[in-house]
Formats: sequence, C-alpha cells, structure tokens
Amino acid sequence: MINGSDYTARYPNWNDWKWQLANRITSVDKLSKLLRLSEPEKADIHKCLEHFRMAITPYYASLIRPGDPEDPVRMQCVPSIEETFSCTDDMTDPLCEERDSPVAHIVHRYPDRVLFLVTLKCSTYCRHCTRRRVVGEEDRVISEKELRSALGYIRGHTQIRDVLISGGDPLVMGTERLEKIISALRMIPHVDIIRIGTRVPVVLPMRITDELLEMLKKYQPIWINTHFNHPREITPDSERACAAIVNAGIPLGNQSVLLKGVNDSLSTMRELLLKLVHMRVRPYYLYQCDLSRGISHFRTAVDKGIEIMHGLTGNISGYAVPKFVIDAPGGGGKIPVGYNYIISKDDREVVMENFRGDIFRYPQPPAG
Repeated sequence: MINGSDYTARYPNWNDWKWQLANRITSVDKLSKLLRLSEPEKADIHKCLEHFRMAITPYYASLIRPGDPEDPVRMQCVPSIEETFSCTDDMTDPLCEERDSPVAHIVHRYPDRVLFLVTLKCSTYCRHCTRRRVVGEEDRVISEKELRSALGYIRGHTQIRDVLISGGDPLVMGTERLEKIISALRMIPHVDIIRIGTRVPVVLPMRITDELLEMLKKYQPIWINTHFNHPREITPDSERACAAIVNAGIPLGNQSVLLKGVNDSLSTMRELLLKLVHMRVRPYYLYQCDLSRGISHFRTAVDKGIEIMHGLTGNISGYAVPKFVIDAPGGGGKIPVGYNYIISKDDREVVMENFRGDIFRYPQPPAG
C-alpha cells in the first residue's frame, strides 16, 4: 500500500469522486494487477462473479495489503469462493423487505418511519451486503414514475415522521438529483427527520464535498449513518470526510456488522469504537450478520457478539458502545441482544452483577 500523496501524483484526478466511480475495479484482470492474484484465486473470483457482481473504488482498493487473503479490507470487497457455497439457512430476502413494500422502493415496517430505496448502485459492493439480491444487479436510480409513487405513499400516510434514504448508496447520485428527492420530502408536513444511510465516508470519502454539504444543510434536520467495520478503514481521508459532515451540523452515526475474521474480536471492536468517537462519529448499531445468500462464511455465533458487548461494557465510555441487534429473519425488525446482568428478580429486590462480576442488590419499591 502506498500513501495518498503518491496516488495523487500518479493519478491527478484521484480526489475527484466521479473519477473514482468511473474507475472502479470491476474485472478480475484489473484486480489481479493490484493484488498479484494467483491463477487459482483468479479462477475462484471468476466463478463468484457468475453470481454476484464486484465493484471497488480505487481508493478503497488502495487500503488492501497485497498478498494477504485475510486482510480485513480485502475480505469486505474482494469476492470469495465461499460466496458460492450454499447454506441451509440462506435466504434471498432475509428481512422480508419485499413483503413490507407497499409500493416500489418503500419499505414500511415500523409505524412512524419508512425505508426509501432510491438507487440500486453503490460505489463499492460489500461482500456481506444484506440486499445483494438487488443491489449491484443494475446501476440505476429510481425513475420519475417510481419517485412520484413513493412520495405519494409517504404523503398519504401521516404517521410517517422519519424517512431513511438508502439503497444502494444515495450519495453516489449526483447532488442535483439527490436534492430533488430530499427537497420533495422536506415539503411533506409530517416528515420531520430525514436520514441518509451511506458508506461513502468509508469507501469514497472524496464524495463529501462542500457542494454536497451546502445542499444538505438547507434541509435540516438531517442525520447520516455510515458503516465502518474495521479500524483500518479509518484514514486521513475518511477522517476529513467525517469531520466535514459533523462540522456542517449533521449528526453522524455508525452501523457496523459483526463479521467473522474481520472484526469479531474485543480488541478490534474496541479500537474501532474509540477511533469513531474520536472522529465525533457515534456508534449506533452492531448488527449480527444477516442470512443473505452467499455470506454464511461471515456469520459468527450470537454468543460472540454478546461476549464482545460484555467486554466493552464498563471498559469504555457508554457513548462509545453500540447496541448489539439481530435484524430478525422474517421481517421481525431489530431485536436488541445483550449480556444478562440480572441474576434474579422478585417483588423484594433485584440481584445483579456489574461489569466486574461483583454482586449488588437493588430493593424494589413497596407495593401499593
């Protein structure tokens, strides 16, 4: 891996996000030049690409250590033959988003909020993507007809106060096109909060431009959640992108996925979380890996996540600890999972342990 200034010298347009998109790594030959792949590795990736597409920004690819098949960045973006292995628990749509989609591009599961999928395109296709059944299959954004239908649904359901714009990645859209969607949402009286789910601060940080942020500032309150999974993804470029978002007055959170071989250790997760809060990025969720087809090799036992959360609690500041959740298969929504600190509970008292394992008693209030 060479440093950012060397890349800028070699590629004058390196810091142009549109150049990064136009030069994504999508072929085995191009990837092989970067990572010096063996013939068996190339054959395995070709086989995987028969099922699932690949795209990696040059920036994100530059973070990979060549010759290390267990590099945590590589594991998240370079296809693995394991993606072609079938698992009895695999599901095409594990969260039943299609069932809960009353109109195209809208998922309405929770009473007061909807998921608004405005594009099927990402700058980098994560190998652990839960929405891989559709994302990356077509590089397209929502059509005008679909946009009118989705906005009509939101207007017609006054209980909706929070809209999460996702995809794909909304920030790969042009600023003008994205503003059209956001401004239309802001004109709906009962929509209070607009959120954006994006991985561009991680894989395409040069997309966070002054033009983009000036546009977003016009439509506050806006919140952004991003998706760092490993400390190696935190670079001077991603730090600058996150700082720009926060300095624009936009709260910035992070959602990680617990991935076997990537971040399933207490030390790695602790380092990641502390670096996030240093950047003023609030850890929000740690997800148990979903049951999407072709990603079973990333799944850990649920107990591993509970163990990590137990190890974090009391040992780093509470605002640095995310909520560990399982997005329940079958569309049950996010269910918090955690270590049980309650040993016993009755009408008289609650007996509990703290993070050190010491026992404490809390008296219940008198009945009546």
